Order: sequence, then structure tokens, then C-alpha cells
Amino acid sequence: MAQNALARERLFALRETIARLEGKPAPALAAAEQEALAQGRKTRQERVLPLLPFGVEFVDRALEGGLPLDGITEFRSALSRDAGAASGLAMAVAARLQKQESAAGRLMPLLWIGDAVGTLEAGRPYAPGLRDFGLSPERFLHAAPRKLDEALWLAEAAVESAAFSAVILEVRGNPAHFGLTESRRLSLRAHAARRPLFLLRQAGMEEASSAALRLHVEPGPSGPRPLPDGSKLAGSIGNSIFRLTLEKSRNPAPLSFLLEWNPHEHEFFPVTEPNLLRPPGERSAYSGAQLPASVNRSYRPQAMGALLAFERAS
Repeated sequence: MAQNALARERLFALRETIARLEGKPAPALAAAEQEALAQGRKTRQERVLPLLPFGVEFVDRALEGGLPLDGITEFRSALSRDAGAASGLAMAVAARLQKQESAAGRLMPLLWIGDAVGTLEAGRPYAPGLRDFGLSPERFLHAAPRKLDEALWLAEAAVESAAFSAVILEVRGNPAHFGLTESRRLSLRAHAARRPLFLLRQAGMEEASSAALRLHVEPGPSGPRPLPDGSKLAGSIGNSIFRLTLEKSRNPAPLSFLLEWNPHEHEFFPVTEPNLLRPPGERSAYSGAQLPASVNRSYRPQAMGALLAFERAS
């Protein structure tokens, strides 16, 4: 009897796998939908899923409305030097979510769960900087667990409590103890509580996960700060610009774009792709500022200068 039950379970699992590969509803899900229809309840397709739009038409259209607020969205930086861009995008999205919930009369805090090694590499959130970036420091909580297991436990408990507008989980690289199983558990918690979890992966590679969306984040070239009269302040740095590549979504076509974050309006704006490969001395078409010399620097190793030997101090 036990062998027959095990065989039936394997058969059901195989049928569900085939249904997913063919893009059809799994038998168990289809049965639940039929039951919902019979009882007059709304099916999963009829329910309005919570979304956070970017406010940029072509981006929201590619994301089918925006970022899901009942699941995992991953912001990935491939290099350590791009960790600031990934963190900035997570903060910008969180600030936009805070604005949306404030308009609805909900003043819920935000929880940032830091990574011990990631904090050493990229630093930790700074309260005055959060305010300048559009976030409310009084509604920002930062946790610093010592181990990944503690961070995962805290993320599960925080999402399940539904006490936070969003939970940002910072992960360094591709740790062995955070794989598809742990990601699936977090996704189920977020879906049940209908709260978002933003996975911030620093210096990590693409891997299988239960994230509904994954964006590869890089810093984009920022122009000088605009003045009230329409001119540009020479030598200044304007709003943050993110180069985003949609790596995982229901949209099969790859999509890469630049977005500018305005912290005062809590809005994203599209930016025309600038041409970064220019002869020396030519000015940027986007910012009007002189490109740094490193853009035209040769990548070949340069000859070393004279070596100096110093006497060792006693």
C-alpha cells in the first residue's frame, strides 16, 4: 500500500511538472479554480494582485503593471563596485512604496536586513542620506544578523508578520545555504502575507530562485545638477541613474534601459541611452560634462616605474 501511495504521489508530481512546462494549469490548481467557480468565489486570475509601478509606461508594460507586492523581487549586482547601485535602486523602490502607502493612510516601517560581509564591502544605511534619497528615517529599521541562518529566519518572521511595508534582505554572492528551497519558503511567506520581499544580491551570479522578477543593476552616468533657471551647475552630480536589465520575468524578450530617480518627487524618469565610446575631448550628449580620462584609458598593462626599497623600521 505504501508503494502504491508513493507511486501515485510521483505520478501527480510528474503531471504537474508537465503542465507547467506546457504552460497549462497544474491539476491541483485547476481543481481549486473549479471549486472556487462553483462556490462563487474569485479565482486566482480574477483577483487583483498588488503591484508597484515604476511610473514609466514602457517599463510597467514590460512588467505587466509593475513590481509584485506579494512575492520576491531580486535586485542583482554582478560586481562589488556596483553594490551601491543595487542598494540605491532598492531604496528608491522602497521610497516609492512608502509614498504609495502614505497616500492610502498606512504608515508602516521598512525593514532592512543587512549582510555581515556585504556591510563591510558596501557599508550600511545612513540616516541623513536616507532622507535625501526620499526615505523616512523614522520608518526605517536596520537589522544586522551575524549569520545567514539568522537573517533568513528574521526575513521569514518579518514577512509573515505583515508588519512592514517591505523587507529588504541583503545577501552577498551565492551562498550555499540560500538556494531554491529557502527562496521558495520565503516566496510562500510573502504570498500568504501579501507583502513584498526585495532580495538585494551583491556580487552574485544568476541562479534559480522563486523570485518573480530579477533585475540586473548597474550605475549609469549622471549629469550635473540642474538649477532653477534651467542651467546646469558645473562640477556637480545630479540625480542617481540606474542601468537596469530585466533578467527574469514573464516577458520573454530581454529588456535593458536607464532610469533616473528623483528623490524629491519620488518618481522614476526614462533616460536616453548615452554613447559612452567617444574620442578624447568630445563632450557627453547627455550631461554636457567632460568625460573622465578613464573612459579612454588603455586596458593594456602599463610599464612599472622605478622600485624603491625602504629600510625596515626596528
